[in-house]
Amino acid sequence: MPKPALTLHLAAPRGFCAGVDRAIKIVEMALEKWGAPVFVRHEIVHNKYVVDDLRAKGAVFVEELDECPEDRPVIFSAHGVPKAVPAEAERREMIFVDATCPLVSKVHNEAARHAENGLQMIMIGHAGHPETIGTMGQLPPGEVLLVETPADVARVEVRDPERLAFVTQTTLSIDDTAEIVAALKARFPAIVGPHKEDICYATTNRQAAVKQMAPDCDALLVVGAPNSSNSRRLVEVASRAGCSYAQLVQRAADIDWRALEGIRSVGITAGASAPEVLIDEVVAAFRSRYDVTVHPVVTAEENIEFKVPRALREPA
Repeated sequence: MPKPALTLHLAAPRGFCAGVDRAIKIVEMALEKWGAPVFVRHEIVHNKYVVDDLRAKGAVFVEELDECPEDRPVIFSAHGVPKAVPAEAERREMIFVDATCPLVSKVHNEAARHAENGLQMIMIGHAGHPETIGTMGQLPPGEVLLVETPADVARVEVRDPERLAFVTQTTLSIDDTAEIVAALKARFPAIVGPHKEDICYATTNRQAAVKQMAPDCDALLVVGAPNSSNSRRLVEVASRAGCSYAQLVQRAADIDWRALEGIRSVGITAGASAPEVLIDEVVAAFRSRYDVTVHPVVTAEENIEFKVPRALREPA
């Protein structure tokens, strides 16, 4: 029996960004330099496949620094950490490597600079996300106020409406963030923003690709982890852009084939922490059930690379 025809719209760019690539390399190079075990505070990136692979190589993932012994190296995740964490590692005389994405570090530096100028910070982000915790933890309690929605902007209580600045989490929805920024500027006309938006190039590019292909797709699958902010935003962007069925899947085994019955076109993309091997796995699953024609949707070229810290490039 012939397989039904299906067009697969494959987003480009998709998957790993430079910050994720660098963070994974840092763990691998640390294992090569110091041997196992190497401790990692929080998941290095939000992807189970990546974390399990590094765990098999000798990485030990913990949530807090006090779970790490003093005689083994510890790595801080790509999402960034509050200032108190490296300070405590230094106090305990631990070897530590900071794998914070340079674009997140840029937001940390912005926050510190505004604080030095006497401005109170407002952060647009998701409560409880490690990146938000890390950025808010760059300054003393009360110096960074969190808003998640325009309604939060209406309620937030500030010290001086004339002395404010804002930063954002790097993995937010561009459209949602624009609404919140507009609300901030309307309520606090003197508020200072970043020279260039904090939402990173990879988040921006992946959302743009989804916006372009979503109207042409009966369904759109985002390969990514449920705790990955940028992956979840891609699902929301697809739904808003006109795709009637948008779903987050960690692996091919998670695809709900019954929900896809009768479809003729599917979009596939991946969050910035999902490796290409998982996208290949999803494409192969479709090929086993359909006569697939792959249609690449290329909206940007990415050639950014971030260097690993010098400590890892030097001999032990």
